[in-house]
Amino acid sequence: MTPTRLRDAIEQRISHLTGRTLGGVDYTQPKGDPGLFGPETVAWRIHGDFTSMMCGGISALLLQMLHPLALAGVWDHSNFRQDMIGRLRRTSQFIAVTTFGSREDAERILQRVRQVHEGVVGEAADGTPYAASDPELLTWVHVAEMSRFLAAHRRYRNPRLSLADQDRYFDETARVAEALGARDVPRSRAAVDAYLERQRRFLVCDTRTRDVVEVLLHSLPPSPIIQPAGALFMRAGIDLLPPWAATLLGLEMSARERRAVRGGIRTLAPVVRWAVRNGSYRRAMERMQAKEQSTRRDG
Repeated sequence: MTPTRLRDAIEQRISHLTGRTLGGVDYTQPKGDPGLFGPETVAWRIHGDFTSMMCGGISALLLQMLHPLALAGVWDHSNFRQDMIGRLRRTSQFIAVTTFGSREDAERILQRVRQVHEGVVGEAADGTPYAASDPELLTWVHVAEMSRFLAAHRRYRNPRLSLADQDRYFDETARVAEALGARDVPRSRAAVDAYLERQRRFLVCDTRTRDVVEVLLHSLPPSPIIQPAGALFMRAGIDLLPPWAATLLGLEMSARERRAVRGGIRTLAPVVRWAVRNGSYRRAMERMQAKEQSTRRDG
């Protein structure tokens, strides 16, 4: 296989995995619309790297499942056993559209998720009622995601990201959680760390948790070309968990395993970045650059 064909094959499979092809969103139109964020934001920088976002996304799902009410919603209202990859794709699409899409597309997908949440209600295993629209539960899901995305970015993309930019990231992305109905969303690194520490007493790993985690960790992409990478991403997601969460899940890794996983991701990342030429970030950035060029010409 020639380098060009290999590049095309990798990009095609990654695009399918990320959900970029779902919903027909065009990240290049309308030109000049920065959406909810814009190219100057930390959110664009962090969400623009597929490798770190994939590792962080897996870690976020593992962390989220420790909350018994979040777990109950997945257990009762999803076909995770048959389509865990589909869940990853839908989550990836939501992040891409709300970050890089036009404001119209972002508002549309936010409304769609709010409507879905209205039907996700029930009782957890211990009889506690839950609702996906519960503001406190929405905050948990959001913080679990954003904290793991940032952890992955600092490990695999920019370990020198300033504390000011880390705080800015949490402040920026809080608007998405609030648009879904979350409240009291932590908006700084210190506030997020304190929030996670407070939540620890509510988290549980039981038979259901282990069942969902087992399905997730064995949900490899169907393409043999990227299955080894998929397995590596899963291990990297475990490695990104807070140590107490990994212990609760029974997923501790040795120092040797951690070194191997981190080395593997750092070797893989440049290949992925080389292959992905038409991702959401690049297409949205081209949109903004076209707008700037048009403004200079008109001026």
